[in-house]
Amino acid sequence: MILPNTKIKVGTISEKVIVCGDPGRAKYIGDLLEESQELSFFREYRVINGYYDGKFISIVSHGVGCPGAAVCFEELIKAGAKEIIRVGTAGSYTKSLPPGSLIIADSAVREEGLTHQLVPSGMPAIGDLSLVLKVEKEARKEAVNYRRGTIVTLDAFYPGVIDFPHLTYKKAGALGAEMELASLYVIARMRGIAAAGIFALDGYAYSDMTDYDPHVDQVTLAVEKEIQIALRTLANEES
Repeated sequence: MILPNTKIKVGTISEKVIVCGDPGRAKYIGDLLEESQELSFFREYRVINGYYDGKFISIVSHGVGCPGAAVCFEELIKAGAKEIIRVGTAGSYTKSLPPGSLIIADSAVREEGLTHQLVPSGMPAIGDLSLVLKVEKEARKEAVNYRRGTIVTLDAFYPGVIDFPHLTYKKAGALGAEMELASLYVIARMRGIAAAGIFALDGYAYSDMTDYDPHVDQVTLAVEKEIQIALRTLANEES
């Protein structure tokens, strides 16, 4: 059976999957694998298999925003995924986490629309604690500033006439904001698989977006580090 949106044939991917938004980043991660093979590339969904430290791992891109990402996550689970780690970028809420730092997200605020069509509003978006802590264990091996905590998932990137709630969630103790993790955590919990998320910080979420520039050296280095952390996490686990 070939799944309609990702074009993945059921049973052809690993149980261990790294997901990211950018198809170009998926290729970058795929090139770090041995015996790397692209299975499909349809719409925003690029699917790559390979081996890292002898462990079979799949890399898949999911695009921007929860609706399209949720399609990807559901089809990955149908195809056989049991553990999914999202590697992405995010905007920081605190000066103690400047660009180039990492957030390991143990939970996500559901400030988006997709999950409210899937589960009741009181259902939290929480990562798998065991997998999250394994990610953190690997992060400690890197020379990188990081914190573990809550991240906000917000569908919109550019503001309209309604103010974004970043400062409110900053006061509440959230560490930053991104655009897809809540959907992964809700779907993973609903479908009975493990999920975790790690994010390279590329700016401040509450700043004027006219000065936003994610293409600087410290952000590039942080992205490289989070990718290595995710790969080692999945490769070091027992099969």
